[in-house]
Amino acid sequence: MEKLPLFDTHAHLDVEEFDADREELLRKIGETMAGIIDPGCDLLSSKKAVALAHQYPFVWAAVGIHPEELGHSSFDQLKDIEALCADPRVVAIGEIGLDYYNDEHSPHPLQQEYLARQLELARKVGLPVIIHDRDSHEDVLKVIREAGQGVRGVLHCFSGDWAMEEEVLAMGWYLGFGGTSTFKNDRGVRSILARVPEDRILFETDSPYMAPVPYRGRRNNPLYTAIVAERAAMLRGTTPENIMKSSTKNAETLFFRLKHA
Repeated sequence: MEKLPLFDTHAHLDVEEFDADREELLRKIGETMAGIIDPGCDLLSSKKAVALAHQYPFVWAAVGIHPEELGHSSFDQLKDIEALCADPRVVAIGEIGLDYYNDEHSPHPLQQEYLARQLELARKVGLPVIIHDRDSHEDVLKVIREAGQGVRGVLHCFSGDWAMEEEVLAMGWYLGFGGTSTFKNDRGVRSILARVPEDRILFETDSPYMAPVPYRGRRNNPLYTAIVAERAAMLRGTTPENIMKSSTKNAETLFFRLKHA
């Protein structure tokens, strides 16, 4: 079977939800699609993502500290994150950002400090970033403006409005779309997806979370990226193959190490 020209730019294949069938699933992914990026959420998962990237030629890693993981992280660990960035299989710093919904152990000022430091690290090592933004649009933009000069990245699982979209596109950033773009109650996401320039779209799953319709509520996996792309093609009046090719080209442009692996 010919591979789809499709890339899942955000899938957590290192987590325990895939322990039972990870090898079999990765075999199917390698046979079916161009590849995936596995973003770490703390130092340990970042190392696991890098290990997977060395084991499978179609897997790449991102490394970083997620705002939900600050309770067991430290600023000293950013030195280890920086060291991982020297690995050619690491294509970005992520998943980083702000989360004002799951913030019990992550005070907002501390989240902002981690985000700012990791944006500065991205500029230092010359890599793009993968940004998590939940209920924190204004502060995400504020920190990017102040600490992210010269850095490009993707707003993963984009949930902002058109004004936010215009600002991040003007900075040369990309928008990630996944399962939420297929949910009936997420018309706002679809309205953005229908209008955003094709050369700024990335597709993702956020596996094992947020599976697209008709699998909503079940474990997500990168093979479902095709569903997201097919729904986007219908929404935009194009073909699945065309938008898959465009999104994969976009991934190779932003995550430039993909082209040199």
